[in-house]
Amino acid sequence: MLNIFKTKRKKSEGKKVILKLDGLHCTSCSLNIDGELEDMPGVISANTSYAKSQSQIEFDPQQVSKQKIKQAVEKLGYQIIN
Repeated sequence: MLNIFKTKRKKSEGKKVILKLDGLHCTSCSLNIDGELEDMPGVISANTSYAKSQSQIEFDPQQVSKQKIKQAVEKLGYQIIN
């Protein structure tokens, strides 16, 4: 059977930043950060690794700044190392 519907993968146009973090105690910390960031307008995705103590965030710089992202993480009680 011929598949006439081709799924086209949306190419992301966002900017990426990796933040080194301190203060993560468990995987729940990672989930808290990801949830908070992904609720922010302009944040496309957030992937925080407890094991690596870092968060990789993809965002639209026209909607949210790197500084606002950092402030949101710090407001949760985590420190940004870089």
